Amino acid sequence: MKDLKVLPAILAMALVSLLPLRMAQALGKALGRRVYRQGERQKLYAVTRTNIDLCFPSLEGDAREALIRESLEQTGCSIAEMGLSWFWSPERVLSKVRSVEGEELIAQELNAGRGILLIAPHLGNWEVMNLYLSQHYPVTAMYKPPKQKLLDKLILKRRARLGSRMAPADARGVRMVIKALRSGGLVGILPDQEPERSGGVYAPFYGEPALTMKLLPQLAAQTGVRVFCGYGKRLPDGAGFELRFSAADPAVGSKDQVAAAAAMNASIERCIDECPAQYQWEYKRFNTREDRSRGPYSRKNRERRD
Repeated sequence: MKDLKVLPAILAMALVSLLPLRMAQALGKALGRRVYRQGERQKLYAVTRTNIDLCFPSLEGDAREALIRESLEQTGCSIAEMGLSWFWSPERVLSKVRSVEGEELIAQELNAGRGILLIAPHLGNWEVMNLYLSQHYPVTAMYKPPKQKLLDKLILKRRARLGSRMAPADARGVRMVIKALRSGGLVGILPDQEPERSGGVYAPFYGEPALTMKLLPQLAAQTGVRVFCGYGKRLPDGAGFELRFSAADPAVGSKDQVAAAAAMNASIERCIDECPAQYQWEYKRFNTREDRSRGPYSRKNRERRD
């Protein structure tokens, strides 16, 4: 039954993959604009607005509305591009990579036989970045398996088609990534979503307390590998993508869990500030409060801020 529910979404992705990149992105932007026009009646709009209010309190009026609208459009692009990333041939996907900035930083470590951890925030197109890295380096990517077996099989098959190994977010997956790091591989983790309380600590994200993953900093401290950031910036007018890699704050490997989590969040912020509209502000990043009070996304709390 769960597989049947996800089947229409998979078919929709396959249909969108028949379009060229520019047309797929135009479709995604149109969906985002539709959500924006619906305003507070649409949950995605409400969540996006709440996050932008919290993270960019100095933005007011037209500037704030412009960022909300563009964020929804860019998230629409991310959804539309999913089919292209998964159903196009790897060669066709990678032909859309126009430039790569900072690759020498990670290549130096990997070519010397030293493993690295890659912070991969939900920014731009992370699927294209995964394919590019898999083509050139031994990659292990950690992911949370979906409940739908059909979708899980699709993710495993499409993301791994250039050799990337997928590590589930469980004890077995942790053993896989430790082994990969110690053998000189690249491990990519998307660490900017809420973990279980037991798996996180509270650290500032744009000045707002956020339940933040402990795993990536713990891996850095345990293995001693260097930590980098990477994302695929979406270029305008369907021109393709620019991959950007940079060194993370060295304190990500601190044994002080809160300091390490704060350094990781600061590293993610630095990437976001380069193209803020392309971050996934539609996710409830601050939903779980340390005092167990209602999160900022409830209607009552939104109305109080207004």
